[in-house]
Amino acid sequence: MSELLELNLQLFSIIGTIAFAVSGAVVAMEEDYDVLGVFVLALVTAFGGGVVRNLLIGIPVTTLWEQGLYLKTALIAAALVFIVPTSWIKRWKTWESLFDAIGLAAFSIQGALYATNMNSPISAVIVAAVMTGIGGGIIRDVLAGRKPLVLRDEIYAVWGMLAGLLIALGWFLGSYPLLVLFVLIVVLRMLSVVFKWRLPRRSLRLADETVTPAKWHG
Repeated sequence: MSELLELNLQLFSIIGTIAFAVSGAVVAMEEDYDVLGVFVLALVTAFGGGVVRNLLIGIPVTTLWEQGLYLKTALIAAALVFIVPTSWIKRWKTWESLFDAIGLAAFSIQGALYATNMNSPISAVIVAAVMTGIGGGIIRDVLAGRKPLVLRDEIYAVWGMLAGLLIALGWFLGSYPLLVLFVLIVVLRMLSVVFKWRLPRRSLRLADETVTPAKWHG
């Protein structure tokens, strides 16, 4: 792995770890979890997507203790969320979508870079990008007893797929182009929040339908 690629991976890993650890800790507190639950949800949000990515593209899964700097970063972020005044957290909630967009962009780029470093095909790079970007959020919502927002809210996963595709095509390589891509994904995600862009959906609620027995007339 080149020194430049490794530096980019570290940068985006730290950004994503902070953003998603904070997100997981806040969701845990919203669900009235104790301090252990706060740290658990922060860690699975920060590292869950990377685990799923590694399993899918064949990278050995590392333990939390091997995460080193990233583990310390996630723990510190979760601890700060737990001890700061509630008013600060309410203020953070105003910026929740932005933090989530930052985590999505950072981890999607990180996942795509990992896959391209393994000379994976375009399809694998896209999968690695999107699963790294949304995997932790899905695990977070499931553990919190929520429907995963990334699968039913504004356009979310698509931006992770876009990041993977652009990197796989070689359009954004090098530190400055990757930073441009990072900003682009964040902006697109925030635009989809502001303007409520959504993918087509079709609701099917068969269980709610009342079947009226047929009446025979003689």
